[in-house]
Amino acid sequence: MKQIFVLFFLTLYLHASNALNLEEALSLLTKNNLELKAASLDISIAQEKSNEVNAKNWGKLDFIQDVSRSNDAGNVFGFKLTSREANFGDFGAEEFMNNYTAGKNPYSTPPNNLNYPDDRNFFQSKLRYEVPLFTGFALSSYSDIMNKMVRIKSLNKKALLSEKRYELKKSYYDMALLESSLKHLNIILHNIERLENTTKSMIDVGYAKHTDLLEVEAKKGNVERLLFQMSANEKLLYHYISFLLNTPVTKIRVPSSDMIMLNMSDKDILSRNIDIQKASTGLQIRSSMLESKKSLYYPTVGAFAEVATADDTFLGDANDHKAYTVGARLTWNIFSGGEDSAKIEEASLEKLKMQTQLQLAKQGIALKLAKIRTEIESSNDEIASLIKELALADAIYKNYEGRYREKLSSMSDVIIKQSQQIEKILLLQQAKNKRNKEIISLEKLANQGE
Repeated sequence: MKQIFVLFFLTLYLHASNALNLEEALSLLTKNNLELKAASLDISIAQEKSNEVNAKNWGKLDFIQDVSRSNDAGNVFGFKLTSREANFGDFGAEEFMNNYTAGKNPYSTPPNNLNYPDDRNFFQSKLRYEVPLFTGFALSSYSDIMNKMVRIKSLNKKALLSEKRYELKKSYYDMALLESSLKHLNIILHNIERLENTTKSMIDVGYAKHTDLLEVEAKKGNVERLLFQMSANEKLLYHYISFLLNTPVTKIRVPSSDMIMLNMSDKDILSRNIDIQKASTGLQIRSSMLESKKSLYYPTVGAFAEVATADDTFLGDANDHKAYTVGARLTWNIFSGGEDSAKIEEASLEKLKMQTQLQLAKQGIALKLAKIRTEIESSNDEIASLIKELALADAIYKNYEGRYREKLSSMSDVIIKQSQQIEKILLLQQAKNKRNKEIISLEKLANQGE
């Protein structure tokens, strides 16, 4: 017998150990949830865009390879000149001397070699480096904007994580309330079945009517229907938890049905709130955008350097035909018809609008916070009252059940008292559910579990 008890409790322990508790589920949520994975990719994409802007500060190095063939006089002469192979014969010097010797006017006779050259290949290999020296602070402003966009994406992921934590915790506490209600309803069902058996016995001895039995059976069917609905809701919760965790979940370890109140001041909650952080970051982005528009009033300065070699074959006599060029360019828009000032004014108004939205976000969150705290206080009072009412309903039902056995009350009275008992159970579940929802909402506002 002792071995049987040990085996029984070991089986219970192993079964319980397979159940997923809330902390384990929250950890799985962070790792497995598909929406969170997509949000992480959004952050990586924003980071790469930021890297693209930052890379512009280093300029760019291009390798340019030109391959051409032409008999155009200008092109052929240019090809030779670029590859440092031009000679006086290209200008028609030999023809000039022949015409001069023949007594012809050499200055009025077009040189055939210059105007009708043979086809020529041209291969030019060039390395060109360009770098911005001053952009009127535009590049630094754009870089700051992109860094802030990375932060916005990170805050979006935190907001999504907070939302999913809210949904998961609510599902766990809903499950706890369901199990508690199922437990109460199963006790009631057991009482009804006992009352059903009592009624049948009383009918046999002539102390009860058949209608009494019908009333008991109707109430039993009603409770069984409620139990079926709650069991169906339990299955749906398991499906939803599996969806959130992106893994099959068939057993969980429910927490206490009563959540612990978050111990955090309104000031701390507002400082941690993601919506306020996003609005604040949005204001910083608008400030950087305004600075980028102001860069339109400044000149831009860029520098470049290049080395090249050219020949009629690829890299032919590359060292002998090499050349270099260095330079810089300043560009300054003097007049644009007021377009630049309009863009700056637009950016200023957008910044002012964002400042208003930040204040609105702070006031909106503060209002929501006050509403949640009020709802929690109201739910606490309602739960305390319903617990007493349920205890009274239980006592009254037991009293009426005993009175029915003694033929001091009718079956209708017993059923009415039992209906009141069930009603109190459901109302208590709803009140606790409402309180849990508000506490989880409070944690969501505080970005709890960041």
